[in-house]
Amino acid sequence: MSEAASGVRVIGLWPSPYVIRVLIALKLKGVEYEFVEEVVGRKSELLLKSNPVHKKIPVLLHHGKPISESLVIVQYIDEVWSSSGAPAILPADPYTRALHRFWAQYIDDKLPPAIRTLRATDAAAGDKDQAAGQMSAALQLLEEAFVKLSQGKDYFGGDSVGYLDIALVSHVGWVKAVEKMAGVSLLDRAKVPNLVAWADRLCAHPAVADAIPDADKFVEFSVKYGSFSKPINSGAK
Repeated sequence: MSEAASGVRVIGLWPSPYVIRVLIALKLKGVEYEFVEEVVGRKSELLLKSNPVHKKIPVLLHHGKPISESLVIVQYIDEVWSSSGAPAILPADPYTRALHRFWAQYIDDKLPPAIRTLRATDAAAGDKDQAAGQMSAALQLLEEAFVKLSQGKDYFGGDSVGYLDIALVSHVGWVKAVEKMAGVSLLDRAKVPNLVAWADRLCAHPAVADAIPDADKFVEFSVKYGSFSKPINSGAK
């Protein structure tokens, strides 16, 4: 399906974990799209017009109609392209679906604040230690959640990449980047072996590999843009 036929455009910036989610969902469904990249530190007229409430990325434009907030967009993609032949992103069972939504919200509550602190050049050492501890604790809980929800299979979604997989893997590039920037170990194979194996497996998935560059690219972006890049791990959802 061509971009003209699908009528899909994505407004965003490549390092944003929230934008990454949208790109992965579209690729999983086999939907072609046009990526409209914003300029760091600026908000385009198209963005302000498309998301006048929050004025943040990402925004999905489908035949000109805007949808905002990354997890809302992922659900929209799952519903609109339900007959694409690709597996459903959200679990069919209502209780399991609720659990995935719960953990997705937990991820967005816990990971971005810690990432922001760990990549900040002006953060105190004590603050970084605290952020690393909070991140490690969150990843430990997600390790336990993976064991329960995956039921011995490859992904949180079971045999196929699902909603919670997308929600978490979108942050993996930045987690690996702040490990380098702050000199900390977060995705530690000794502490969260299942999560590390999951991350390695998922980052090699065809729908994910192109959306999440090597950690060095995230480090370079953070160094190049400094304070202008902070919203990447905060406001946009």
